[in-house]
This record gives sequence, C-alpha cells and structure tokens, in this order.
Amino acid sequence: MKPEIEEYAELHTSAETELLYRINRETHIHRLNPRMLSGHLQGKLLEFICCMLKPQNVLEVGTFTGYASICLAGALPANGRLHTIEINPEFEDDVLNYFTESGFEDKITLHLGDAMEIIPTMQMQFDLVFMDADKDNYLNYYNLLFDKINKGGFLIADNVLWGEKVLDTDASDKETKGIIAFNDFIQNDPRVENLLLPFRDGIMMVRKL
Repeated sequence: MKPEIEEYAELHTSAETELLYRINRETHIHRLNPRMLSGHLQGKLLEFICCMLKPQNVLEVGTFTGYASICLAGALPANGRLHTIEINPEFEDDVLNYFTESGFEDKITLHLGDAMEIIPTMQMQFDLVFMDADKDNYLNYYNLLFDKINKGGFLIADNVLWGEKVLDTDASDKETKGIIAFNDFIQNDPRVENLLLPFRDGIMMVRKL
C-alpha cells in the first residue's frame, strides 16, 4: 500500500484509543522490529471481525506488545475470552500492564512459551484464531489448530504476502518458504474456504467448513 493511501485510509478510519496510540508509539521507540505490530488499520479490522462473529473463545498466536490483543478483547461479547501466546518473556510486564490499563484483563489469558508446545495442551474449542507469529511454522500451527477450531469458525493469518516475496518461487529463506507452503496448502485444503486479502502485508482468511 502506498504511504499516501495508507495515511488517507487512517484519516478516514475511527481513531485509535489513547492507549492503542501509546502502545503503537512505545513499540516503535523501544522494540526491535516494530512493524510486527498490527497497527491502526489492521487493529480496527480485527475489532470489526470480532464484533461481527461474536466469538466465545479466541486464540491469538503471537502477542508481541499486545496491540491486536486489546483490539480483539475489546470487541468480545460478555462471555468471550481471548487466549494469547507469546514466546518472548521480555514482553510480559509491558503486555500485562497494557491489558490492565485497557480494562479487559479479565477477558485475556496470556500464555508464555512456545506455541508448538502450548497449543496441544489447550482443552477448548475456538471460534476465531489470529495467527501472527514465526512464518516458517504457520503450516505447523495450522495443523495443530485445525481440530480445535469449531465448524464455521475462522482462522486469520497475517503477513501472507510477505513483502511480495511469495512471488519468488525460488526463495530459499525459511520464512518465505513457510508462507508459500502455508498459502498453497490452504488453497488446496477441501476442509475450508479461503480469501487472501491484499491488505497491508496480506491477510489469509480461512473458514472451516
């Protein structure tokens, strides 16, 4: 997306809350790879999707600094719950403080550790999954999660265009290869229907049939 178009879109989208604005700013000041943060437009998209689906249980794979977590949690119905997994313990204090400040801390459970180890221990079904973690494991996460997603439930995966590197069929880096393998598998999985949305860095939306 051209920077001018993104700026125009943000100017014509409901504003971030003061807390989300601060998380965005502090992430860019204090954290490496701040582009991993969902940001204003994507955060609002996730919020709208959550409002429309009214999911009871949501899973986020990849908390980072908690921006998307707060967008999702704020749109949950009264009985809704968000479980979010983060592998980097350095984010824990900031994330928990943000959750408390948001007022949604009672709806959010933070799991610290490797999602490949945590997901199999989860004993609940999910209506919505948002996946934004290590790209080379996307297909592994999908395979672990599939039976834990309710029929008619959705999985949303971020960064599936991966800076347009998915067009390089000879790519050798593991992240690009992982995204390409995930996209191809989803496209050929008869158990789902899917939409690759060319929004920001690409969002794959998957509905379990």
